[in-house]
Amino acid sequence: MKLKINIWTGILDVINCLLFVSSWFIVFMSAFSDAANGGNSTDGIAVFFYTMAWIGLILNIIALIQSKKHNISLVGSILGIIGNGVFCVSAAFAFPAIVLLIIATVFIWLQHPSNKVPNN
Repeated sequence: MKLKINIWTGILDVINCLLFVSSWFIVFMSAFSDAANGGNSTDGIAVFFYTMAWIGLILNIIALIQSKKHNISLVGSILGIIGNGVFCVSAAFAFPAIVLLIIATVFIWLQHPSNKVPNN
């Protein structure tokens, strides 16, 4: 059984990977622009990236719960939670978050049945 929540979570994880890759460049460009022009757009841009990370974190938690109910492997959702959570802690951890989200996306899209040990 393929869950739509897992497909959408994987898509958001890919989008977050692309956003996290660009986040440092965009925030630094905004900071230099703010310094030159006396503006304050860096805060708004940072809020956008953190909001996307929090949405990814929440969606991965929902996918984890749904996957557990349907006996689907939890590896992808757990890695997605960790990857988005790492970015939520600090954007300085963008690279580990990107790596974790790429691996999470692969596992979450596979949607293998979980390996449960039968009770004797």
